[in-house]
Parts: sequence; structure tokens; C-alpha cells
Amino acid sequence: MSHASQSPALTSIQYEFEIHIEAPKKKVWQALTEDIQAWWLADFHMVGADSKLQLDPVAGGQLLESKDDGSSLLWFTVQMCDTGNSLHLAGFIFPQWGGPGTTLLHLSLESVDGGTRFKVQDSQFGAIQSSAAKSMQEGWTWLFTAGLKKFVEA
Repeated sequence: MSHASQSPALTSIQYEFEIHIEAPKKKVWQALTEDIQAWWLADFHMVGADSKLQLDPVAGGQLLESKDDGSSLLWFTVQMCDTGNSLHLAGFIFPQWGGPGTTLLHLSLESVDGGTRFKVQDSQFGAIQSSAAKSMQEGWTWLFTAGLKKFVEA
């Protein structure tokens, strides 16, 4: 049995925000790329509480969540890495998560007085529900503030 449903109109949504982290840029980069398991919040473990996260910061690398039983989620594929400075990531938003669509996430670090400016820019396009985009922005803000920033500043 098949059925058709009305799809939301195609759209493009962009947002950006900055977080000040009181630590040197090199330390923030290391936490972002090497220590991701240590600060990734429990609520963001999508395949199970015991899942592991890893980020391979090279073009073609992945932000991957996996469990020993084989369950896994490919969060993003790395499109470009400017080591120590920025990551360009591409991922998909499935209908269950407010899509279908594509998300292009740009994370950049800049040294400033008293630490690092961590900038998040997200561009989403496809049949994106506006509530999903708002939810993603709130989620990234929470993850990078309560997770990354708190971990690096501890």
C-alpha cells in the first residue's frame, strides 16, 4: 500500500551564533576534534547512552556515533578542515528530524583577548520545517555551551 503526502515547500534557513570560550584556541581545537567523547552531552547520544563519538578532522572524515553492537549514526562528513581554525561539515536531515534536507555546518575558531571566539554557522536547505531549524540552533547552542565550553574551561 502506498500513499502520497504533501511535502513542505523547499526552503533555505541560515543562522549563526558565537560563544566566547576562556581558553587558548589550540586547547579548544583539541577538545573539539580529539576529546569530543568527553564533552558531548548525554542528550545528544542518539543511538544509545553507551555510544561513542569520534571526529576525524580531515576531508572525507566523519563525525560518527557508534556502539559496540554495530548501531551507528553518521552525524556529518567533513568537507574541509583548516587545522586549528575551522571545519566545514555536511549532513542530512531526515523527515523524522524535520527534513528532508541538507545541513552545512561551519565551525570556526578565532583567538581573541581572553580566549577563543567559537563561531557556529549552519545553512539548511530542503523541505525544512522552521521548528526543526529553531530546535537545531537551540541544540547546538546548548551542546557547545554546556558541553564544549564547560569542558574546556574546567
